[in-house]
Amino acid sequence: MSLSVAAAVFPLVFLGELPDKTMFASMLLATRGRPIAVWAGSVAAFAVHVVIAVGIGVALFHLISHRALDLVVGVIFLASALYSFLSRAHPAHGIDAGGWTGRNAVLTSAVVVFLAEWGDLTQIITANLAARYHQPLTVGLAAFVALAAVSALAVIAGSGLLRFVSVRTTRLVTAVVLTGLAGYTFAQAAGG
Repeated sequence: MSLSVAAAVFPLVFLGELPDKTMFASMLLATRGRPIAVWAGSVAAFAVHVVIAVGIGVALFHLISHRALDLVVGVIFLASALYSFLSRAHPAHGIDAGGWTGRNAVLTSAVVVFLAEWGDLTQIITANLAARYHQPLTVGLAAFVALAAVSALAVIAGSGLLRFVSVRTTRLVTAVVLTGLAGYTFAQAAGG
């Protein structure tokens, strides 16, 4: 373990994830599920992605076209936007009638983050840094801690949002944001 390598990796991955679609997805998911469950799901997905990026990420990006990944992620964003727009909140509780238990929040967050992170900037950064420094454990741990920290910030912001904004409004905003992310992703696929 090299502290200097970790000190170089952490800020790059942290800053790379801050304006990222996954951060916004975690924030929006935290408006619907228990924050700790959303964070746990996000962190689980990030752990898998860090292992992939460090272990076989570089090779994987050469095998699967970035355009195909963007198209799949765009479709998932559109489907999520439609679901958010059409879902109804239970009037007494402000949550879906079907309920977002801890398990559902963990699973949903893990799947959304896992799919959204494919070919993402931070995954590419992590793969590149692992190749550059030849210290996969140090790079992996530093990247994972950075991603977990950004996810924690996003979940805290998202969970506090419902104190000021109605569930209906957050659903509509979520649908609009996800539709925008889908459009952006499709534009990336068309340009790539």
